[in-house]
Amino acid sequence: MKFFVATDHAGVDLKDFTCKLLKDKGHEVVDLGPYSKDRVDYPDFAVKVSQSVLDEAGTQGILICGSGIGMSMAANRFHGIRAALCHDAYTAQVARQHNDANILCFGERIVGEGVAESIIDSWIAHSFDGGRHCGRVDKIEAIEG
Repeated sequence: MKFFVATDHAGVDLKDFTCKLLKDKGHEVVDLGPYSKDRVDYPDFAVKVSQSVLDEAGTQGILICGSGIGMSMAANRFHGIRAALCHDAYTAQVARQHNDANILCFGERIVGEGVAESIIDSWIAHSFDGGRHCGRVDKIEAIEG
């Protein structure tokens, strides 16, 4: 699987851990930055990942910031993106199975490396169940704000 990964200045360490973890598990990773802890604005990086996921079918994204909240809010502004803020393996599982989420968000100030690894493993292990969930995802996609 191919992942586009980015953060803001508050998540650089967990982004680097995430990129290495994914590569070690055999996934293709595109690190969209930033590459230092100098202050940046999270919406700029949410745009990079969201646009990349939309431009390349079958890919997934991971966005990290201090809490994960800002990244998920910014990414969900894109039609076709279903960014899920997950703080444990179960929320990652149901985000994939029930909501067909295509971007995983979490916060470096909320989860440590061990929990992040369990979230990512759960995300990778599960896919969209379809069935009764299709109509609900279609309704999400039909929302125009």
